[in-house]
Amino acid sequence: MFYDYDVVVIGGGHAGCEAAAAAARGGARTALVTQRVDTVGEMSCNPSIGGIGKGHLVREVDALGGVMGRAIDAAGIHFRMLNRRKGPAVWGPRAQADRDLYRAFMRGEIASGAYENLDVLEASAEDVLFEDRGGERRVRAVAVTIDEEPVEVATSACVITTGTFLRGTIWLGQESRPAGRFVRDDGTGGSGDLSGDTLELDLGLPLGRLKTGTPPRLDGRTIDWSKCVAQPSEDPPFAFSYGNAEASPRGTVACARTATNERTHDIVRAEAHTLAPPSVSGTGPRYCPSLYKKVERFGDRSSHVVWLEPEGLNTDLVYPNGLSGAFPLDVQERIVRSIAGLENAVIVQPGYDVEYDFVDPRSLDHGLGVKKARGLFLAGQICGTTGYEEAAALGLVAGANAALAAGDRDAAASARRRFVVGRDEGYIGVLVDDLVTRGTMEPYRMFTSRAEYRLALRADNADLRLTRLGAARVPGLVEPDRLAACEARARHVADAKARCDALRFAPEAWAPAFLSADETNRDDHSKRSHKSASQLLAMPHATLEGVLALAAAQGEELLIEADARDTVAALCKYAAYLDRMDRDVAAYKRNDATKIPPDLDYSAANLPALSAEEREKLGAARPHTFAEAARISGVTPASLVYLYNHVANGSKRPSAVAAEASS
Repeated sequence: MFYDYDVVVIGGGHAGCEAAAAAARGGARTALVTQRVDTVGEMSCNPSIGGIGKGHLVREVDALGGVMGRAIDAAGIHFRMLNRRKGPAVWGPRAQADRDLYRAFMRGEIASGAYENLDVLEASAEDVLFEDRGGERRVRAVAVTIDEEPVEVATSACVITTGTFLRGTIWLGQESRPAGRFVRDDGTGGSGDLSGDTLELDLGLPLGRLKTGTPPRLDGRTIDWSKCVAQPSEDPPFAFSYGNAEASPRGTVACARTATNERTHDIVRAEAHTLAPPSVSGTGPRYCPSLYKKVERFGDRSSHVVWLEPEGLNTDLVYPNGLSGAFPLDVQERIVRSIAGLENAVIVQPGYDVEYDFVDPRSLDHGLGVKKARGLFLAGQICGTTGYEEAAALGLVAGANAALAAGDRDAAASARRRFVVGRDEGYIGVLVDDLVTRGTMEPYRMFTSRAEYRLALRADNADLRLTRLGAARVPGLVEPDRLAACEARARHVADAKARCDALRFAPEAWAPAFLSADETNRDDHSKRSHKSASQLLAMPHATLEGVLALAAAQGEELLIEADARDTVAALCKYAAYLDRMDRDVAAYKRNDATKIPPDLDYSAANLPALSAEEREKLGAARPHTFAEAARISGVTPASLVYLYNHVANGSKRPSAVAAEASS
């Protein structure tokens, strides 16, 4: 057998699917190597997509022609927009998925001929082979095993997306076995040789060990739903993909909320000794901790929320989000049955931890290429991230760059054509830049607070920010009809914003509808002035619906296309803050050598907008300058701007930009 491809992608998870699809759209003859075709697109942990920060990534992947947004629109069974009570910059679209429908959609997209230049090889990847040419190490082939026969797949570009299978080890209590997931005992144990030989020995890349966990799966028929608080899906369901006016699920379900209690916490504390000792397990996620870590870290809390999330339309399996933990099965049963509504719940599959190797992402460039080997790219959890959304975003970047690299004959051309999203262009840019410049000491998770430009990087405008950029930088990455739709929406937004700027209302018209009684009685010059529709939308409690109603009552027609409404409303709402944000960031960049007082109080009382992680790390490191603070993993650029304003202004309150973005 002889195989020859421009790009080979190793791994059929979320990163691998997006990498293979992006490379294929970019014109490269692409092979996706996976141990089992029927697990392509598998949701190994929580069957959900999106969330705060993560939903932005899904929209950006979709804006660049990716698959994930369309997949969740088709497979979603419960839709919620998180953070609606806050500003639109931090809204987080999230949807629960039917596992089987999601996997079927992905398999249909990747393995059923949707891309004529994409093949799926059911094989085990054993090694990446290199050649030295002109003092440069280059990818020349991938060694695989097909039907127990060794085969070399010739290629000039390879993307490794092995997820948790890189020397993966599953822990249940203090028992362990080699595996990358517990969902199916399918023999897909891991990629130990790839980790030890190719990455560590051959390339000398620094490896670390990380850990993630998953809760037990419950039989929904054994749950007393009457003791839980129901949470229905939003109706109509919003769409993740810009190509869809709204999602088109085959059906929706209600999720439910319950909570742990003191009895639960007593069991967790008493059985802590049954967990794997920390000395033999990797670093776990700070922002999605196990139940044991939550009880240990927040000992003063009497309860922690548990969300009961059905796993599909035709299954009784329920995912108890919030009960992650690798206790022995008998302990998990006691924990589960201590919770209201779960007193008689039956565990179908126990929760477990999985630890795995990852490569220090500082070994990569901003195109996710390995600096020591031309043509080799990494994406997903191998880069130190956690979550389907982060994996998909990295996969798309790596796949696009692999397609570009496959067509370049020399390193200079490859560097010129590299596809990079800037921090000011997207959350994908924030994700990549954080990883390759700062590295990570724990599984990296995206949050809106990580982006200093978050007021401009909203979920509503990802297509306007990235679709044209992707089309220009990687030919074929964005399909023509998607680009045309983006251009049309851009015109709708620009025209509607101009109408809002031009339409003005007399004070006697707008004041009764937009001022409270106290504000109306106050002798304030502003309430006696004419205001445009854009200025009204910038008022704290104004809504687009209210402005449209006012225009209609005044006999004015304010035409705003349906696909432009959220974006126009956000542009008007944030106009002043966007200007201030740009000024604050520019000031910070000019003054990164500014000294930080050595005795600065990093407590929550003094610096409330800093996260607990940031206060902990800044307090321990005590950086002398902002340049030093910027090199601390986990300290976001947005927080550095906040900290700069605090130091620059002495005892004054930090900037309104940080306050608005957090609210």
